[in-house]
Amino acid sequence: MIRFFTYLLVGLSQLCQAQQPDTLLLERLLRSKPELFSGILNHPTRNEVQILYTQIDRDKNNVPHFKSYSYNLNDLHYFFPASTVKLPTVIFALEKINELNVKGLTAKSTMLTGAAFAKQTAVERDSSSASGLPSLEHYIKKILLVSDNDAYNRLYEFISRAEINQKLKKYGLTTSRILNRYAVKDTEVTSRHTNPISFYERDSLVFYQHGKFDPENYPLPLTNTLMGKAYLDSSDRFVAKPFNMANKNAFSISDQQAVMKKLLFPEAFPVNERFNLKPEDYELIYTYMSKYPTESDFPKYDPKDFWDLYAKFIFYGADKETKPKPNIRIFNKYGDSYGFIIDNAFVVDFENKVEFMLTSVVQSNEDGVYNDDKYEYKEVCYPFMKNLGQLIYEYELARKKEYLPDLSKFIMKY
Repeated sequence: MIRFFTYLLVGLSQLCQAQQPDTLLLERLLRSKPELFSGILNHPTRNEVQILYTQIDRDKNNVPHFKSYSYNLNDLHYFFPASTVKLPTVIFALEKINELNVKGLTAKSTMLTGAAFAKQTAVERDSSSASGLPSLEHYIKKILLVSDNDAYNRLYEFISRAEINQKLKKYGLTTSRILNRYAVKDTEVTSRHTNPISFYERDSLVFYQHGKFDPENYPLPLTNTLMGKAYLDSSDRFVAKPFNMANKNAFSISDQQAVMKKLLFPEAFPVNERFNLKPEDYELIYTYMSKYPTESDFPKYDPKDFWDLYAKFIFYGADKETKPKPNIRIFNKYGDSYGFIIDNAFVVDFENKVEFMLTSVVQSNEDGVYNDDKYEYKEVCYPFMKNLGQLIYEYELARKKEYLPDLSKFIMKY
């Protein structure tokens, strides 16, 4: 019996080790290009680099199988996730519509937001939509096209803080939490209160949700939540203390890619582990994750402010001058704040039958001061993301596959 349990423990240990991402390949690839990556490799801690790369191999039935590789991955080492938290919020908002199952209530319904607590604001019009009215669907478009903060806040308010974090737990996203709106100076108290919301079909009220309060806290055993040497406070006063991020949103690299994997490949998961999304929900998300701002009519964007590759960090580095390759589409959700650049991406080359997932974070804040808008995005972060994406793409181009993928499900109408 003792021998049986010994074998069982060894077997479980080996299984756990087998499930851990390989840590050698990425470092080898990075070191093969010292002219591009030596600065980062020499200071991985200072630049807060974490990378998770997942290969996708199809079987004869086109079912995807995954193998992951990591560099400096630590899901409890905190980085500020910025707008990457908006992707699960989009998913959970659509799930809520489906789960409410109210006659006449859809993502296209007119969504009017009220105000019932400090700092809350109301919304009754949206001039960027074709109808001039706000809707859940239109907010989702703005989030996925240009990472609109107000649109994210409206989804946060509809789902409610408590339900968002219940959903994270439900889907096994255990090193993440979503606690705050963005760009409205949410306080610890105001972030717990969400607005009343009314949905209309033409002039008829189809659903009303009262404002909600979330009393719960969502502690995580995170390290690195005190950052830098100083910061500017909300009144732009210099404070000579480390910047405390202990009560901010958290979304680990592993959880980010887990969301992307389940979103893009639901067929690879048991039915009870999939998101509760309809085919039209998947089509909406896939389309606007991969669409360029210049391809959108509603909302319409000025290409001087929102160019083709505005939201594409991995592979393109958000370059204004570069034109996107016609055979490549990138399905992603990026984030940028406090010197952190994050991108959670699925890269597809339809011509060469290439597909891979790549999620990464990098930071540059040389002066160690937060909230001063002095970060080396252009000098350090964007080039790193561009070079990393192209490095993995070139590796994938040369990687032999037994079965080439059928990528037709990712060909969207733009």
